[in-house]
Amino acid sequence: MQIYRVKKGDTLTKIAKAYRTTPYSLSLYNQLSDSDDLSAGQHLLILNPMRVYYVKQGDTLANIAEAQGISLWKLLQNNPQIVNPDVIYPGQRLVISFEDNPTQNMSVNGYAYPNIDRELLRQTLPYLTYLTIFSYGFTNEGELLKIDDSELIAEAKRYGAGAIMLVSALTENGSFSNELASRLINDVRMQDNFIENVIENMKEKGYIGLDMDFEFIYPQDADAYAALISKLKDRLNQEGFFLFVALAPKTSRNQQGLLYEGHNYYALGASSNVELIMTYEWGYTYGPPMAVAPLNKVREVVEYAVSEISPSKIYMGMPNYGYDWTLPYIKGESRAESISNVEAVDRAFENKAEIMFDSLAQSPFYSYRKDGKGHEVWFEDAKSIDAKVKLAMEYSLAGLSYWNIMRPFLQNWMLLSNLININKIY
Repeated sequence: MQIYRVKKGDTLTKIAKAYRTTPYSLSLYNQLSDSDDLSAGQHLLILNPMRVYYVKQGDTLANIAEAQGISLWKLLQNNPQIVNPDVIYPGQRLVISFEDNPTQNMSVNGYAYPNIDRELLRQTLPYLTYLTIFSYGFTNEGELLKIDDSELIAEAKRYGAGAIMLVSALTENGSFSNELASRLINDVRMQDNFIENVIENMKEKGYIGLDMDFEFIYPQDADAYAALISKLKDRLNQEGFFLFVALAPKTSRNQQGLLYEGHNYYALGASSNVELIMTYEWGYTYGPPMAVAPLNKVREVVEYAVSEISPSKIYMGMPNYGYDWTLPYIKGESRAESISNVEAVDRAFENKAEIMFDSLAQSPFYSYRKDGKGHEVWFEDAKSIDAKVKLAMEYSLAGLSYWNIMRPFLQNWMLLSNLININKIY
């Protein structure tokens, strides 16, 4: 596996010849809409097959995988051109393995809303250990506000991934209610009703775990929240389920700020089965232009997290999006546009922008002008993702967790499956 930085005048044909691959493979793995749409500074993922197989009459993917000594999921990971795993045709070329041979196992979680495009979901599930469905809410009595999730749960299992139920204290307008969270945290009768409703729903729907995503918790509720998580974990574990808990990206125990003070890393780490550190949103909708997940900042959070929690329980957050800021940035007024990483690359080409790479943040960015206004774009690409995955590997973390999988980013998934062996549930 190699990551190539495009130079001015490069073409896919020229790059493919230099690296013993094909323009088709480069286009496929990097989701290029047109073979000539390359921007200077753009990073391309280059993968060279080591073993290939040509489909014969009567073959099925399952039979091919078994005969070749690999899992069905690995066969799908290596061949993203397969739209329907039940449909292959004689003469079709399948990659059995690439030149790289990952040695480190890691789990991968991805968040999705119930309205995710089904084709995108099926293309992504081979690369996931868990699919976390966002989001259940709850009432002041501890009753669940249910969502339409049955199809996603079934699809996840079909592709070997376990479905995780997520509960948050989101209101109808999409903001976190610390008041509603506080009520649950401090009301024992409400908790008991809530826990029984959660377990009943998990059994009915076929979930295998629960993700508690309570953000902006009142500082005075920190200890009670950890106690609730411990109570919930014990009850879930009795029923054969496990508990994720989402943690704000802290860098010290006594870090100030409403986002951080309600999350006690040590207490929550001891009270749950798995901890997700939300290492993204340094660059965000209402903030100034900067990387969404600068590697130097992510490293600071990881270093603190492993001082309080066993690395074998930590999942590091991964962003699957970027932002386009209209300049000048005006605090309190500006609002960045959230875009996919694929769209970010397309915009660079459309606006003839050279893509730069910030060595400290380990993130790509560029500037352009349109309709008389300046723009600044920060996003993720193969090189930035490579740096993040290797950081997680360096600290032997349990896994990675993508917010979210609602947008395509095949370059990421192909890179990921060539860096690590992705754990599967089924």
